[in-house]
Formats: sequence, structure tokens, C-alpha cells
Amino acid sequence: MTAERVARLRAALEQELAPLELDITDDSAAHAGHAGAREGGHFRVSLVSAAFRGRPQLERHRLVYAAVAPLLQGEVHALNIRALTPEEVT
Repeated sequence: MTAERVARLRAALEQELAPLELDITDDSAAHAGHAGAREGGHFRVSLVSAAFRGRPQLERHRLVYAAVAPLLQGEVHALNIRALTPEEVT
């Protein structure tokens, strides 16, 4: 199930934000027992996209959440987001 969730998360982000780099880590095991963890997973998402140029971090996070909105109805409970422009990658 986890691999399927990650694949759907990846597909949604790739479709909406066309990331140059995308790394998704499932952190669900670290949140076992957390009330919301039963319904959906906890994921760390790091992505680099030109779509973030000229946008503050809050707006970048909103773009990520909008891209995965359908998954937030059950498959994804929480996201830890690192959103960078190509110029910010060191």
C-alpha cells in the first residue's frame, strides 16, 4: 500500500508542478499510534520546480497542497515540504 501511495503522490506532483527533482520519503512508521495516522500516511516531500520562482514559501506550500488535494481525503495525512526553485539548489 505504501508504494502505491508514494506513486500516486509522485504522479500528482509531477503532473501539476513538473519538478526537476522530486524525493518522497514515507515517514508513517515514525507516527504509528498517532490518531490521524490510521487514515493516511506521513510523507516528507522535497522538490525543485520552476513553478516556485518568485513565490514565498507559504505560497509554494499551497501549490503543493493543491496538487495533492484529492489524496488528502484519506491517503495522505501529513506532509513535510521542502520546496525550492532551481536557483536555490546548492
